[in-house]
Amino acid sequence: MKLFTQAELEAIASALGDTVEGLTNPEIELLIRSAKMIDPGKMTKRHRIYNAFAESQNSKRNRTHVLEFIRLAMSPARYSREPARYEPMRAALNQALAFAGVLVAETGVLRTVSSATTLPEAQRRAQNLRADLEGRGVHPDVLAFCRAELLVDNYFHAVQEAVKSVADKVRSKTGLIDDGGTLIDRAFGGNPPLLAINARRTVSEKSEQSGFANLVKGAFGMFRNPTAHEARIRWEMSKADAEDLLTIVSLIHRRLDASNMPPRV
Repeated sequence: MKLFTQAELEAIASALGDTVEGLTNPEIELLIRSAKMIDPGKMTKRHRIYNAFAESQNSKRNRTHVLEFIRLAMSPARYSREPARYEPMRAALNQALAFAGVLVAETGVLRTVSSATTLPEAQRRAQNLRADLEGRGVHPDVLAFCRAELLVDNYFHAVQEAVKSVADKVRSKTGLIDDGGTLIDRAFGGNPPLLAINARRTVSEKSEQSGFANLVKGAFGMFRNPTAHEARIRWEMSKADAEDLLTIVSLIHRRLDASNMPPRV
């Protein structure tokens, strides 16, 4: 059975034990016990995880328990109360796992990926994608998602995270706490709406307001529908698709930046 190299174990432990975005010490203690590994005791988080991994792999001559630790750590249900922790940790972990040909999918399932899926390849993708989008004049808030760790698997995750940033901006501008279609209906519906992208004086302007809301809801449904996880994971998005979709997200961001909150009588 293939084993993780020392360098791979160190990278994985560093991602999982990251000071800011990684696991907490109580979580590490529970996961080591649940994965049936020996806990080396209190020390820096990454060293604690690495030592537990190394001891398990060296003594058992397999990486079964290391993979079990990762599966348990990356179960989405574990982060139901702190969902914002999940994607940053998964992105950092996937960057470390790329060298071993392993990927944590959005659902927390571990997948084997091709040998071409490496960090250097992801870095090249990020650089090329960013350069092309800058040439298109894409919104700066979208360019922030052209990061190597989001492109270790394919372009899908960069687009998905960019779409999530739209919801964050709508919530920031309105104070709403909803998500998905409900957020957009509450933000852009009503008379007057919480957010307006034009004066809404003419039939055409009112249609534009409604059409914009439908455009944003369509983007959400395409990338954020919780019932479509399996379909999304299997979507091998091309660079051209990513550029076109990120350009649409850029348009949405620009219209949001120019939107206003009509006075409510």
